[in-house]
Amino acid sequence: MSTILEMRSITKEFPGVKALSDVTLTVEQGEIHAICGENGAGKSTLMKVLSGVYPHGTYDGEIVFDGAPAEFGSINDSEQRGIVIIHQELALVPYLSVAENIFLGNETRNRLGMIDWNAANRKAAALLERVGLAENPTVPVGQLGVGKQQLIEIAKALSKEVKLLILDEPTAALNDDDSEHLLELLRQLKAHGITSIIISHKLNEIEEIADRTTIIRDGRTIETIDMSEPGSTQDRIIRGMVGRDLEHRYPERASVVGDEVLRVEHWNVDHPTQIGRQIITDASFNVRAGEVVGIAGLMGAGRTELAMSIFGRTYGRNIRGEIYKDGKPIQIRNVSEAIGHNIAYATEDRKHYGLNLIDDIRHNISAAGLPKLAPRGWVNGNEELRVAEDYRGSLNIKTPNVLVDVGKLSGGNQQKVVLSKWLYTDPDVLILDEPTRGIDVGAKFEIYTIINKMVAAGKAVVVISSELPELLGICDRVYTLAFGRITGELPVAEATQERLMEFMTIERDQPLPTKESAS
Repeated sequence: MSTILEMRSITKEFPGVKALSDVTLTVEQGEIHAICGENGAGKSTLMKVLSGVYPHGTYDGEIVFDGAPAEFGSINDSEQRGIVIIHQELALVPYLSVAENIFLGNETRNRLGMIDWNAANRKAAALLERVGLAENPTVPVGQLGVGKQQLIEIAKALSKEVKLLILDEPTAALNDDDSEHLLELLRQLKAHGITSIIISHKLNEIEEIADRTTIIRDGRTIETIDMSEPGSTQDRIIRGMVGRDLEHRYPERASVVGDEVLRVEHWNVDHPTQIGRQIITDASFNVRAGEVVGIAGLMGAGRTELAMSIFGRTYGRNIRGEIYKDGKPIQIRNVSEAIGHNIAYATEDRKHYGLNLIDDIRHNISAAGLPKLAPRGWVNGNEELRVAEDYRGSLNIKTPNVLVDVGKLSGGNQQKVVLSKWLYTDPDVLILDEPTRGIDVGAKFEIYTIINKMVAAGKAVVVISSELPELLGICDRVYTLAFGRITGELPVAEATQERLMEFMTIERDQPLPTKESAS
């Protein structure tokens, strides 16, 4: 096997921060090479150096690709050599068709220099077939799910005669079926001689698909592991990532459950725009003080819609049902009333709905609790700064100060800012929607520890997660949701992944199990 890529002694600095320090990476022709590390370790920065996002001259070190020096001044330069990067935030235009997105900037033209749409659509259809999609190439991309959009990005890469495909967290937002489809596609590309670099926090997927894994910690190369060797396990990768053994993936806590804090009864929600389509049907659940309650369900089951409709009716129309707080019925007609009742919701989409990425940490943390800082109508700036600094310290947000824009933080640190924002409102109930999506095992452990501190203080926490091991590791009880219905309720002591999946896959018209069989 020949070497297709060498990155030698790569060092990259930003003002006040050395993001990469003497990093070395070697990738062999035709392999699937994983890069692992904690949030902020430098993985994405290294790939941006390789792909020309950070052009030659803005970093130290050298790159050799396909046997020749590589000094890329832009992404166009790297793509001309056959290197294509697919970022975690997909770069597709939702209002353009699949074919238009695939050939954007690389249009198929006729002899007169005009775009040949028939040829473009034919070529796009062939590329879609190659990645396992049967979509019409004239369909707008915005009408397709995230899993299909990810495959369209790969089809776009194939249209550029890719030799080295870089995927940054490609399965972070995908369900299990879409993730497996994507991994199988990478195996097929490997069989055709295409080399892949995959950055992922899903260590089970790395263990399944990678030929070799390079670990980066604090901007430095730690080691490269041959995944075919005995002992090349997830635990070894974790040890390299965090610099120590994690004896437990989930911190232990003593469960002291108190009185009921929140109860939702017979909750029904209609689709916001499609008349007659019901998204949540007769859902009832409760959570007690000092308790972590999980909500499990497949993609599209209605988990986020349930949470958002409860939190100030931010999703849906014709919402019916009752909410009880501390045993008393309450009305929540908007987000302000939800916060007023000491209920908080941390969204799954922190970059679009949870944070203002172009504002600093200080203002993001204070955003939901401004009334506490402005008793006379004027925000106390000194107190706002003190509060933000306190959370920076207590939640271990890795940044030199709270005046840094949130968009410059890693995913794990952004998530801590989201939690800080809602913790400052001092909620009795905190609903966390996919709180550890896209963050590393070390940051996950810190998030779990924060949850434990909350319930130890008598708070009630609801966790929505696609990761069943996570729910089983941190929750006291788990509700299952399928087609907008609560299909089961299991204490964690009696729950298994298989049993949860059984309740999560109950068909829309299938009778629900009895209370005895679901618990």
